[in-house]
Formats: sequence, C-alpha cells, structure tokens
Amino acid sequence: MDRADIESRLRDVLVSELGLDGAKINLEANFEQDLDVDSLGVVELLMAMEDEFGVKIPDEEAEHIHTVGEAVDLVHTKLNS
Repeated sequence: MDRADIESRLRDVLVSELGLDGAKINLEANFEQDLDVDSLGVVELLMAMEDEFGVKIPDEEAEHIHTVGEAVDLVHTKLNS
C-alpha cells in the first residue's frame, strides 16, 4: 500500500471515527493543536488505525505520533517492512 492510499484511508478514519472536518486534515496537521484531538481521542485514533490497517502500534511508538504525516509514516513503515 502506498503513502497516498494510507493517507486517504487515515483521513476517512479521522472523519468517521473522530468526527473531524476533512478539510482541516493534512500531513502537517498536529492532532492536538490543529485538529483539537484530546488524549482520549488519540487513543481512539490509534485503536482505529490498528483495526483499519491490521497493524500493532506499541505505546512507545504511539508516543511519537503528533501529526497526520507521522501517523502515515508509521503505518507505511509497518506495512512495508
């Protein structure tokens, strides 16, 4: 799966699971600062990402996800390693 597919699917997850405005979602968007996702929302997002992409995201890796682009990078790495 390429980065564009991952980004598109992640955008869909953010809109459907967290109710975010799709127009605000871009690779540079910070979950807490730009998208107003609180810590509980981040946990929900991680679980949704695991379900959507069939990957496991350990807590130590999850701590480094602050932007949509970082989430895409992590999923891309997991799917292609």
